[in-house]
Amino acid sequence: MSSSTERRTDGRGRTTGSVLSGLAVAVGCVLFLGGFVWAALIYRPYTVPTDSMSPTIAVGARVLAERVDGSEIRRGDIVVFKDSTWGALPMVKRVVGVGGDKISCCTKQGRLTINGTPVEEPYLQGSGPASPIGFKAKVPTGQLFLLGDHRSDSLDSRVHLTDGDHGSVPRSAVDARVDARAWPLGSVGVMQRPATFSALPGGTSQPGPVQPITFAVVAGAVLILVGAAYGPLARRKARKRA
Repeated sequence: MSSSTERRTDGRGRTTGSVLSGLAVAVGCVLFLGGFVWAALIYRPYTVPTDSMSPTIAVGARVLAERVDGSEIRRGDIVVFKDSTWGALPMVKRVVGVGGDKISCCTKQGRLTINGTPVEEPYLQGSGPASPIGFKAKVPTGQLFLLGDHRSDSLDSRVHLTDGDHGSVPRSAVDARVDARAWPLGSVGVMQRPATFSALPGGTSQPGPVQPITFAVVAGAVLILVGAAYGPLARRKARKRA
């Protein structure tokens, strides 16, 4: 009687290869489905309807936005929010100021300043100044000052400066924080936190679990495919050696 791995059985006539194949498929299903369930609980997809966040997020792109409380938002975050003053429709903008900040633009070098500190904004569209129009604002406590990355084509806090809150929106208006680009395929990736804001008080936020979720889904799919393919091969080898 052969002692090969393919010929060994579990007492019910199944070869070790078949057992390993079934185990791989089972674990793969748990990882694959678990990853999607995990993502559904934490993230929601959103289609960006305008060009205001270009080149960071192109018009029509699909993003994954993590459901977070407004108190977790930091400078540099890209958020999905709704505010009645802005039209009560979901919008996507970048947070550049939080409660107590004094926002101003632009310096002689064309930079935005936060509390007098010029900030580098490598994510902006084009190489011109941080804003085609100058402005100043003080952000009230509990509010957020929001700008698009395509400053010459973005209706943001600058057009609401004469409102009661100096163009800002309450933290409670935030529905989610954009954590990754999901479509088109060429732009897929995790949203990086701008280093320029990390040295300011409060620092930057931490990414959500989009990377471990992606790993779980991909690993699960690989295990399912490998397990499904290995089972028939193992049985075929066992029959040939029998």
